[in-house]
Amino acid sequence: MPNKITPAAQKRNMDSFRNYVVFFDFDNTITPYDILDDMLPRFSRNNRWIELEEKWKKGAIGSRACLEAQIKEMRVNREDLDKYLAQIMLDPYFKKLVDLLHNHKVKTVVLSDSFDYILNFILRNNKVSKLKIYCNKLRLFKNRLIPDFPFSDKKCYICAHCKAKNLLANTDKDSIMVYVGDGHSDICPAKYANIVFAKEELLRHFRDNNLACLPYKSLKEVYMYIKRRFDGRKTNC
Repeated sequence: MPNKITPAAQKRNMDSFRNYVVFFDFDNTITPYDILDDMLPRFSRNNRWIELEEKWKKGAIGSRACLEAQIKEMRVNREDLDKYLAQIMLDPYFKKLVDLLHNHKVKTVVLSDSFDYILNFILRNNKVSKLKIYCNKLRLFKNRLIPDFPFSDKKCYICAHCKAKNLLANTDKDSIMVYVGDGHSDICPAKYANIVFAKEELLRHFRDNNLACLPYKSLKEVYMYIKRRFDGRKTNC
């Protein structure tokens, strides 16, 4: 269930936005498309990734088993991977959002089912910092990619990274949680949030289950909503 905003939090919110915590998914939220989905046909040594993807979509395997097997079938050296990652741009409003939140001293967290090497390279290359990031781990050894999943939940096979646990670890009972996402791995953590921006699969899930959310297509809409809220002006979003 969504976290209720307590009277104490409401009172503090009159003077400060520091009790807000904003969570972002990465692929197809901060980036314009899913980076891993784009990497698979480029760097996989065979088409087994397609079979694995179908099994995952049907629920036959969880995302950890799917990702682990898909990553291990890839072959790319560091130089070529860096060259590929260097051409990836972010949603043009993401940096504005990060600066806005930072200026208001709002904790900003990225929760991703992707891998640290990929996220860190792309964010650094796009000159974005000031973020707390939770994601899976990736080591490069010659032309092989070696994944690790430090945030998986042994009791749940669905997601490689248990985003809900890291969301809750970064909030308390008075936090006002904002979640921005698009996919299957965002469904569980988004249910805890007070304000949810959703598109694609996440939006379909919320609508199918009569859950409140704010549809968005790009981060410009998220930026405008938060800016108006922080400026104290009424929003119709």
